[in-house]
Amino acid sequence: MLDRDRCLALDAEDPLRDFRDEFVLPEGVVYLVGNSLGALPRRTSERVRQAVEDEWGGHLVGGWNHAGWYAQPLTTGDRLAPLIGAGPGQVVVGNTTSIAIYQAVAAATRLRPDRRVIVSDVRNFPTDHYMVQGLARTLGYEIRDFAEGRFDDAAVVLLSEVDYRTGARHDVPAVTERVHAAGALMVWDVCHSVGAMEVDVSKADFGVGCTYKYLNAGPGAPAFLYVNPRHQAAAENVLSGWHGHAEPFAFERDFRPAEGIRRFAVGTPHVLSFAALEAALDVWERVPMRQVRAKSVALTSLFIDLVGDSLELASPREAAQRGSQVSLYHPDGYPVMRALIDRGVYGDFRAPDILRFGFAPLYTRFVDVYDAAAVLAEVLDKELWREEKYAQRLAVT
Repeated sequence: MLDRDRCLALDAEDPLRDFRDEFVLPEGVVYLVGNSLGALPRRTSERVRQAVEDEWGGHLVGGWNHAGWYAQPLTTGDRLAPLIGAGPGQVVVGNTTSIAIYQAVAAATRLRPDRRVIVSDVRNFPTDHYMVQGLARTLGYEIRDFAEGRFDDAAVVLLSEVDYRTGARHDVPAVTERVHAAGALMVWDVCHSVGAMEVDVSKADFGVGCTYKYLNAGPGAPAFLYVNPRHQAAAENVLSGWHGHAEPFAFERDFRPAEGIRRFAVGTPHVLSFAALEAALDVWERVPMRQVRAKSVALTSLFIDLVGDSLELASPREAAQRGSQVSLYHPDGYPVMRALIDRGVYGDFRAPDILRFGFAPLYTRFVDVYDAAAVLAEVLDKELWREEKYAQRLAVT
């Protein structure tokens, strides 16, 4: 097993080591929550200042034209597209993941009007399942659990590439092929994979994701929606907001969809949030994703080895079957995590009993992994988590 000195040596050899300087990381903190909220890129503050003072302050309403605000959903979509294996004109940015899921699944059902079943992992991230439940009630559709493995009468299948609880990873090409062979359409949620590994949704019908996790665009950052080019002319955006209109400023009485991916825009883009995302993409456009995935595998494997048998592993042990997080079971996981955070190791907790640790390869070091495992061992061995204050639940876990 590696000691701390060897971990420091691995950090010195890391081809991604210089990217750590691109982020603001508080002194004395081991931040392993990149799968929930990514760290702040150093260039974000200046980019947001520019948007506020120079663009808004200098151009006022003219910013929609002179600063390119109106085009941001498409121009930013083209910048983000390579991170999910997509091309120009295939991704629109804006709104939230929940809205993008509703748009994608609703559009898929209308492309398969003779089928009235939506397949989803019923243990998926709540917003995914909740949005499917609401849509199914509206349409009078049946929801079937993906675990049943029946797609023959399904209109659409919605899955997350990486499970938010355990980090277990689906085989995207294999699942997509199975779904298509059954005549259904495939929607992938890549919230927990984009920015942590090579992602490719190009064979799927739709893809959705967020930008505030591994992509580091900040709290409340806009989501994105991928629509395969073969569907763009026929797919219908059920949320027919004015920014998806063919000529928004013609102010026509009835909705007339725009051509291409623009038809999936909805409302006014959140310009200040776009500025933060643009700053993050300035970093990501220089990142070799193969190296990111290789380091992710190395970091998560090291953590699993260091934790050993002290806690039951909730994540797959085989690296190819997991994303960039390691989850561990503990019946008192919440106070354990509170005790860890008090000692500078940031992870998070998912009910009822999962400790989650997300490894962001651009700024997580091997020595961070070593130190996190050491603090976890101390918290468990000395039962430091039993302090009464750690049992008090905060609003966000």
